[in-house]
Amino acid sequence: MALKSTVYKAELQISNMDLNYYHGHNLTLALHPSETEERMMIRLLAFALNASEQLSFGRGLSTEEDAALWQKDLTDHITLWIDVGLPDEKRIKKASHRADRVHIYCYGERTAPIWWEHTQRKCRTFGNVQVDYLTPGTCAELVTLCGRTMQLHCNILDGEISLGNQHTSVSVVMENWL
Repeated sequence: MALKSTVYKAELQISNMDLNYYHGHNLTLALHPSETEERMMIRLLAFALNASEQLSFGRGLSTEEDAALWQKDLTDHITLWIDVGLPDEKRIKKASHRADRVHIYCYGERTAPIWWEHTQRKCRTFGNVQVDYLTPGTCAELVTLCGRTMQLHCNILDGEISLGNQHTSVSVVMENWL
């Protein structure tokens, strides 16, 4: 018998003063049995950082042809493909050909630098790929915000990002690798 995804609900208020975007989103996130809460919270953060009315979550880890998140226009053309983790070169190539822009949020204190060392040359050839690395401390703190029902706020001002709830706030630290 296959394990089912666990459903999480998030009420996310976004105040992105850098992009003049102020909006609330009621989100349903499915935590795939093979996915960690850390990865799910990074997907939620990626949503907050790229929020728009057209941005949506893909169908999940078990559907390889989907992005973690993507934004499509009215013709179903992919304008933004977002991946979370350490995608292989084949997946990055596919994404860069299918979408106008590709944004990868990678993490993993030991694995991400090794992945980047092997992948960066290829990523640079595509021209539409952006890679940001979330520091281990940020990832660990994001997990503390996780709950089956979440009420979160994300504030962005002058490139400074914080994600939090009524009790705690996480200062998001990312390094732009590409």
